[in-house]
Amino acid sequence: MQNNRNYLIAIALSVMVVLGWQFFYMNPRIEAQRQAELAQQAKNPAAKPAEGAAVNGALPGQTQANATESREEAVAKTARVEINTEALAGSINLTGGRLDDLRLKGYHETVDKTSPIITLLNPADTKDGYFAEVGFIGSEKSGSVPGPSTVWTVKDGQVLTETTPVTLTYTNDAGLTFSRKISVDKHYMFTIEDTVSNGGSAEASVAPYGRITRYNKPAVASTYVLHEGFLGVIGTGNSLTEAKYASIEKGNETNAKATGGWLGITDKYWAAALVPPQTLAYDSRFSHFTDGQARFQADYKNDAVTVAPGQSQTMKTLLFAGAKEVPVIDSYETSYSIPGFDRMIDWGWFYFLTKPMFKLMDFFFRQVGNFGVAILLTTIVVKALFFPLASKQYASMANMKRVQPKMEELKAKHGDDRMALQQATMELYKTEKINPVAGCWPLLFQIPVFFSLYKVIYITIEMRHAPFFGWIRDLSAPDPTSFVNLFGLLPFEAPAIVHLGVWPIIMGITMFVQMRMNPTPPDPTQAMLFNWMPLVFTFMLGSFPAGLVIYWAWNNTLSVVQQSIIMKRHGVKIELFDNLKGLFRRKSAKAE
Repeated sequence: MQNNRNYLIAIALSVMVVLGWQFFYMNPRIEAQRQAELAQQAKNPAAKPAEGAAVNGALPGQTQANATESREEAVAKTARVEINTEALAGSINLTGGRLDDLRLKGYHETVDKTSPIITLLNPADTKDGYFAEVGFIGSEKSGSVPGPSTVWTVKDGQVLTETTPVTLTYTNDAGLTFSRKISVDKHYMFTIEDTVSNGGSAEASVAPYGRITRYNKPAVASTYVLHEGFLGVIGTGNSLTEAKYASIEKGNETNAKATGGWLGITDKYWAAALVPPQTLAYDSRFSHFTDGQARFQADYKNDAVTVAPGQSQTMKTLLFAGAKEVPVIDSYETSYSIPGFDRMIDWGWFYFLTKPMFKLMDFFFRQVGNFGVAILLTTIVVKALFFPLASKQYASMANMKRVQPKMEELKAKHGDDRMALQQATMELYKTEKINPVAGCWPLLFQIPVFFSLYKVIYITIEMRHAPFFGWIRDLSAPDPTSFVNLFGLLPFEAPAIVHLGVWPIIMGITMFVQMRMNPTPPDPTQAMLFNWMPLVFTFMLGSFPAGLVIYWAWNNTLSVVQQSIIMKRHGVKIELFDNLKGLFRRKSAKAE
């Protein structure tokens, strides 16, 4: 039985490290950053960047934004082409041919379907500037080429939809004509086809570039399990390059030369990424600029292309701007042959386990239409897969209990001679054909499974605002109820530090029952740990996503049933009721 207790202690302590990190470090850190940002805004609400500053010369810069205009004012002041698809609403800015006005029709800011839809991209003249731009860098013979301040002319198409592309044109003083055809699919992928025709008398050299520029970091800092910031697969391999905002802000600019791949900026649920012309070599860069308007920028510059008189060159750039829906991202990787594009979703170290876990959960969701139920069904499948290991674990536990009287004899015989006791114990195990570490194998598999499921629930947009039943309207958010206000009966909000909902309490009860399935440890320290652990976990999980808490409560329940069946099969006494009676007897004795 000692082996089983050590196993439970090991898995509990491993998970407690993760929960403790989240509860005692990350949650206070996130709240501190939020309060600091609010204090800074209150201290200097009208702050704006210096006028007239130019952007780094490696790429053409934008006209300096005063960053004080409202979004509506910034959109209204320039000529635009409307975007209206099933998934997207917004417009293309004809100045710069820039995509700086984009909203996602399928996603709202809160679970309330009447709340505003998500705004992804904003014009450069607003304080929340976030935009994507494709242009050219010219040479002495090319004349002026399309850049941030170029005003394009609409040649064909008035509204960009899934079925109606738009074509823009620009002709410079050197006889070069730039024709840009922009199309979009039913989701979030824009295709930008630039054709450069040389109507002049001398050959011209132009270098395509693309950039995604963003002024602000996310309002809430990301946790250790999620990457937000710069990312990309630079080149044709699947090696992912990531860079945090803080690192780039400190001057750790990243640069690489490659052919193929993609780069961009990601949030938890949304992203903007550029896929350069895949046959041209390019220089990529993740950087932060402080000249004028401070900004983060992911950009690339292709090697120059020479266009002879009377000839033309066509280059295709892809721009993803939207929600990181798993099936959509996967389909883009396949249909457009974009290397490693599925890594835009942060599957983590256990990629090989996390993504299949989501696929299984998504399969069940498509059958039952509820992600909460899908979590329950996925847990059943995982428990079934682990059943052989669990059976071996409890078989080992049965053998350990069978030789318990002999263990007591060895303890009495050798007394305080630990070395002799250990040697005698190992000899006993060998004689009785007992493997003392057999019960540890499930631990090695369950910890990665737990982390993988946590990752799936925390990072996938499919979990965002996904309801379960009753009061759980968002599986990615904590249980909104709290015992402090009697689960909503009293008219006030519970403080975050003591927030404890119904599902965390259910989880705590199931964990308590599961731990009482085994004999109470004779060691006082272990006994205290067993007694307090369910309560500690209950409060820790109070701030975790409801989907994870539901999973854990359900997993505990299945474990109790599974353990009862296996222990009964191997002739091992189920200690639950004796432990509960013993616990209450001790309390009664203390009361007397």
